Amino acid sequence: MTTEWASVARGTSAFLRLIRFSHTLFALPYAVTGALLGVSNRGGFGKIPWTTLPLVLVCMVTARTAAMTFNRWVDRRFDALNPRTKGRPSVTGEVAPRTMVVVTVVASAAFVAAAYGLNPLCGALSPIALATVLGYSFMKRVGWACHFVLGAALGLSPIGAYLAVGGAWDIGTAGIVAMGVAVCMWTAGFDVIYACQDVDHDRTLGLHSIPARFGISGALSAARGFHALVPPALAFAGGALGLGTVYFVGVVAVMILLVYEHRLVKADDLRAVDTAFFTVNVAISLLVLSTSVADLWIGGRL
Repeated sequence: MTTEWASVARGTSAFLRLIRFSHTLFALPYAVTGALLGVSNRGGFGKIPWTTLPLVLVCMVTARTAAMTFNRWVDRRFDALNPRTKGRPSVTGEVAPRTMVVVTVVASAAFVAAAYGLNPLCGALSPIALATVLGYSFMKRVGWACHFVLGAALGLSPIGAYLAVGGAWDIGTAGIVAMGVAVCMWTAGFDVIYACQDVDHDRTLGLHSIPARFGISGALSAARGFHALVPPALAFAGGALGLGTVYFVGVVAVMILLVYEHRLVKADDLRAVDTAFFTVNVAISLLVLSTSVADLWIGGRL
């Protein structure tokens, strides 16, 4: 029995490493923010079914699990040739290809089922969301705009969560879409920074990315341009959704963190990419959530 449990523990650990579970902290705070904004516009927690927020969480976890597992499955040949990724469980055999396929199918089905459990609109939109998060895995084979597809996948998180609560487009639509645009540009920017590590690998294998197409200097300039759009989009979202001072202080803090992120990474020195990619961006995501919640709470909207 001990041996069996040890085997289960190793398999679970390998799978969590496969899907980079810690990276859930990028999109999940935005989904929670979108859901809480929807709750606020609906008149509070007492006005929504108790199953709504758990189903939102199920949708987030299953969609991300499907996307990451599918990505590791379809990219395992390329990952095996990249010194940075050759140790991934999908390459080493710790997680079998058949397991990845099964998990992708099961997680995708669970996502669609949970979306229909929320409301008819979310159910109808779920195949589009699923196609977006799975489709990203093929985009580096197509063109350097792949970063925007990943951005769109994460940008759907606040919009989807908002619609999960409300069940319809309403007066807050412009604001929540603006927040989705902010998340899209934020994601595209940090994905470009991250992709700078794989320029030589991508060029050798004929894969596409902004760094591979325009070089590291050009890529970092593009990332700065994408991130410059994030604070205005967040500010517009806050105004359209009726958020106040605390939220806008958070927007200013996000702007400062984005500047700091770009000071960490230079064309001739990519050693701080992991800090810029993970630490700073998780802080940004949690900052948007915390200041949004605080603003709604202070304003008596939760």
